[in-house]
Amino acid sequence: MKDKFSLIHKISAFLMIFAMVAPFFTVSVTAQMMQKTSTKSLTEEQKVRHVLNRLGFGARPGDVEKVKAMGLKKYIEQQLNPSSINDAAAEAKVKNLDVLKLSNEELFAKYPAQKAVLQIVARENGLTKGDLAQLKAKNKNKGDEMSKDNGAMMADGKDKEKDAAQMSDIDRRKFQQEVAEIYQKYELGRPQQITQQLAASRIMRAVYSERQLQEQMVDFWTNHFNVYANKSATKWFLPEYDRDVIRPNALGNFKDLLLATAKSPAMLYYLDNFQSVSPNMQMNAGRGGNERNRQMQSGQPNPQRREQIKQRYGLNDAELDARLKQNQQRQKQGQKMKRGINENYAREIMELHTLGVDGGYTQKDIGEVARAFTGWTIIDPRGYRNAAAKMENDDQNKRGNRLARLMGLPEDAQSGTFYFNERAHDGGEKIILGQKVNEGGIKDGLKVIDILVNNPATAKFIARKLAVKFVSDNPSDALVGRVAEAFHNSKGDIKTTLRALFTDKEFYTAQNYRAKIKTPFELVVSAIRTVGADTNGGQVQAMLVKMGEPLYGYIAPTGYPDVAEDWVNTGALLERMNFAVALVSNRIRGTRVDLSKFQAANKQEILNKAIGGILDGEISPNTKAMLLKQIDQPLIEPKLDDTGEAMMENTSMQAGQGGGKRKLGKQAQLLPPSGNPEVFKAVGLILGSPDFQRQ
Repeated sequence: MKDKFSLIHKISAFLMIFAMVAPFFTVSVTAQMMQKTSTKSLTEEQKVRHVLNRLGFGARPGDVEKVKAMGLKKYIEQQLNPSSINDAAAEAKVKNLDVLKLSNEELFAKYPAQKAVLQIVARENGLTKGDLAQLKAKNKNKGDEMSKDNGAMMADGKDKEKDAAQMSDIDRRKFQQEVAEIYQKYELGRPQQITQQLAASRIMRAVYSERQLQEQMVDFWTNHFNVYANKSATKWFLPEYDRDVIRPNALGNFKDLLLATAKSPAMLYYLDNFQSVSPNMQMNAGRGGNERNRQMQSGQPNPQRREQIKQRYGLNDAELDARLKQNQQRQKQGQKMKRGINENYAREIMELHTLGVDGGYTQKDIGEVARAFTGWTIIDPRGYRNAAAKMENDDQNKRGNRLARLMGLPEDAQSGTFYFNERAHDGGEKIILGQKVNEGGIKDGLKVIDILVNNPATAKFIARKLAVKFVSDNPSDALVGRVAEAFHNSKGDIKTTLRALFTDKEFYTAQNYRAKIKTPFELVVSAIRTVGADTNGGQVQAMLVKMGEPLYGYIAPTGYPDVAEDWVNTGALLERMNFAVALVSNRIRGTRVDLSKFQAANKQEILNKAIGGILDGEISPNTKAMLLKQIDQPLIEPKLDDTGEAMMENTSMQAGQGGGKRKLGKQAQLLPPSGNPEVFKAVGLILGSPDFQRQ
């Protein structure tokens, strides 16, 4: 009976969503037809709402009146100069998120790789990797919570010795306690908290900041110069990327922004350029280095060296011998890794960051650009592995300094920072887009940036992307040309380029009014702002991942798309309704809303009041008819399924949560509904309607 009821509920929900999404397709066709004939001009109030929706994330209660009193032109100019705007309220919201303040090296130390902490405890207890593998298996079999939380036991166990020491339950509990003590002793956190806090800061700033255009441009450039958080070390570099690269340059000069991204450890790691070196690079073996290498290659390190390796990697004699034998076999088979030039960044800086896919470059240009950027690298790029060990073992510091000398890096350099390694650079002459590049050293890369920024294809490419972002999914070539001219004439000044866009006649045309579909991020932020909700940006992230846009979660370097066809489908719109219902019924943990201002005598009056307050009374006949039908129907039951829970583990934030325990189950659950059911039903239907999805 229960299954039957669940099926009926699902069918009802589907029918309701079908009724909701049908206008997306019918109205969009109608809108396209009207574009050819409409000559109606926007009213002044519509222009204000248009600006608030496009330059920012929608109007909060009172914003329209505020902008009307200030004057539209003055408001736009103020937004183009964010430093002139007091943003204390937004900064107060994010002040307790510590990752926003820490350097990459500090993040390595504060949020080390979990297996590094396990290795510390293992060494102190004389455990081998085989012991740890058996501990992992025992924890898994018993459903131990520590294994689930720290889940980072180090090896796949393929070549583990069968006679490795068995750990008793008492030993296992003792090991777990010692791991917890390390986290408490050094006040450590888990790596996923880095992305959690950063994503929360993005949400809260977008909701609360008075610098709305600044936040829109942060979102735009973060996608334009996309970096995926879950590629190995990348997450440790993201707070600096947001703080020191994207934000300071979001409304500055494009050349400065491009150079900052090129030097950013986040971008260098994500697109592998930190590993790109001249094939002729020579390592400095240092004192005794050649002898150590010879011993390792022969499979016969001296006794002192054997003990050092066993201690460092947690190996016993049998495991070390197996590892040495494996290394010898790889050398005989010619499988030893060779570093060389990597073309990933060279390809993307032209295709996605500057010229565009049709920008006139060739595969040879890609190879030459890659040569120009050899030696642009990161000091200690995987410092997250060693940070915990350095706290307990000074030998790890000495090893790090020795590796720095081998690479030709300065000994006093900070982990996780940009460094140009002259010895890794390909110093030969390059020909790029027909221009000779032979400046030498780091100046080769700087010259490439000059060439790309000043290419007319770049002006057109950036102009089109900005026009798609702020005006229309299909901007006219004439508009793109005018904006590209402003970009070119100002030598890439972003403010000048945007000013040309916002003052262009096409920006305010009726066919572009409420014509763009909000991305999930824009929907979440605009909904919270519109109803005057308060949020800590935490569990909201789970809703974003359900709608398909977890922040820093796009794997491909293209970044999230910004056109309707990528976001409008029945499944995605179901999740949008799911979010709307969860928001207005106070079911999202860390986000609260008071809808008492929409209360009225009956359902019809509540609906009319909400339409006026949320949509300004601008609602299509189709949507109004659909709302009147649905107001008497049961709402869908919002849920966070396994996808949402997985996201909470990887990319959600719980402010102030330490490194010891992660309350995943509780944090991934929605709260019971609260508030007037008739009110939150009406408001939820409006926030999930086609008309609110438009901006």
